[in-house]
Formats: sequence, C-alpha cells, structure tokens
Amino acid sequence: MLIELAVLFLVLALVAYILGARGIAGFSMDIAKWLVIIFVIIAIVAFIL
Repeated sequence: MLIELAVLFLVLALVAYILGARGIAGFSMDIAKWLVIIFVIIAIVAFIL
C-alpha cells in the first residue's frame, strides 16, 4: 500500500516537473521519499519480529 502511494507520488512529481510546476513536483517528491522511508522502517520491523 505504501509503496504504491510512493510510486503514485513519484509519477505525479515527474508529470508536474515536465509541465513546469516545480513547487508541486518538489512537494510530491518529498511525500514519496517519506512514504518509502516509512515502508522500509515497517518492513525492517516486520522482518525482525
């Protein structure tokens, strides 16, 4: 679920960057980055438990 949202925000960021909306692109990249970080943390915790 989180990885799908991260990919969605990554695609949104790329489209926004191509269309010239760099503010939205940067914000979408930040959201995608944090979703990937949260996913990795949850995956590590699930692996340990």
